[in-house]
Amino acid sequence: MDTIEVVVLVAAAIAIVALAVLFLRRRAAEKQAERERLTAEAAGHRQEADAHAAKAQELSPRADELQTEAERESALATQHAEAAEARRAEAEEATARARREGEAAARHDEEAAARERDLD
Repeated sequence: MDTIEVVVLVAAAIAIVALAVLFLRRRAAEKQAERERLTAEAAGHRQEADAHAAKAQELSPRADELQTEAERESALATQHAEAAEARRAEAEEATARARREGEAAARHDEEAAARERDLD
């Protein structure tokens, strides 16, 4: 081999090594940038998670209060429904008694009229 070929081969080898070094440095820089981006995103998500957890803790007692109120109102509604049903039954009974009393009054009125006719 002559000197020019050796120089060309050495220059080519140096160029290949230099390109490999540049490629590896760029790849390392890209990985570092990706790591930093992911770290920032993770921090943002962690901050959001903390904010939502704080809001959940803040809202939880109110949710418990509302649940207790709903149960109390439901029990009261059940009591009112039972009282309404009892009043409805009383009203039906009073209506039936009123009807029977009206019928009895009509019978007695007819009997009185019959007796009055017998007097004449």
